[in-house]
Amino acid sequence: MNNKSTSSNSQTDWERLDTMTDEEIDFSDCPEITPEMFAKAVVRRGLANSQTKTPVTLSIDSDVLEWFKSQGQGYQTQINHLLRSYMEAQQ
Repeated sequence: MNNKSTSSNSQTDWERLDTMTDEEIDFSDCPEITPEMFAKAVVRRGLANSQTKTPVTLSIDSDVLEWFKSQGQGYQTQINHLLRSYMEAQQ
């Protein structure tokens, strides 16, 4: 088995990519994320806790909360992961 690294064989022009502006990036093959797509997102469980959590009181529509609870144990963590994903997508 060959353990030689293939990372040095990259044909990507990293220098050109580093100098590109947002306007030069072609997003034509990337659809905009819709609320429906976000709602169907898959949350990966078992990820390392990246920060200290702060308990809060939050009003959520009853049907939304019941749906998350119906997903089983870890529904609060799942809500947190979805909120983090949304936050990171908006930054």
